[in-house]
Amino acid sequence: MNQYEVGQILYENPLASESDVKDFRLEGDAAISFPQGRMRLENKRSPEEGQAANYVLWCPERFPSDMAVSWDFYPIREPGLAMCWFAANGKDGKDLFDSSLALRTGEYQQYHHGDINALHISYFRRNANKERSFQTCNMRKSYGFHLVCQGADPIPTATYAEPPYRLQVVKDDAEVTFSINDLQIFHWKDDGESYGPVLGGGRIGFRQMAPLIAEYANLIVHEVRGRR
Repeated sequence: MNQYEVGQILYENPLASESDVKDFRLEGDAAISFPQGRMRLENKRSPEEGQAANYVLWCPERFPSDMAVSWDFYPIREPGLAMCWFAANGKDGKDLFDSSLALRTGEYQQYHHGDINALHISYFRRNANKERSFQTCNMRKSYGFHLVCQGADPIPTATYAEPPYRLQVVKDDAEVTFSINDLQIFHWKDDGESYGPVLGGGRIGFRQMAPLIAEYANLIVHEVRGRR
């Protein structure tokens, strides 16, 4: 495992008001509000519509390969699922927002077998009975639906949660470390062969599965200097 140093702040956003997210890109239908001075996400469409009720919200900035992204997470109402996306780009070296890419509307298939490459972590999974009895945080790499790493989820159900929970993803070249409240959940090193080339810089985003309601605050991205 590489050692790394967290450097200067590359991006900082309190996610406290509508003006803070005016340039964010929403794919799918979602209600975005700030009732507690934090960004609240909830579905507009009925969960009975399946994947069509889900959505992704992208930060407008593009970040380097070596970075640490952290934010506060508040689970409000279950069931549902929360994900973070990072190192996201369009296929063939295109930008994630390139107009030539296939339209994305929040349906999961469009993201793991669509026109993009990315890493994503599902860190709050409460969408089935079996996932309520033993929770895990899962990381996948796409293109494809490759489950590359898993760790135990320490966040309790929304009823018993005591937020905020500070989540952090550190990407140091081929290595990814994920932690919650400074507790390391997993560490993974991409060999660049098993699931395609190592992903570099790209965009970050949040995804929710209906009918989860959750809030987010204090998004910060730092540069990372690896010591190899």
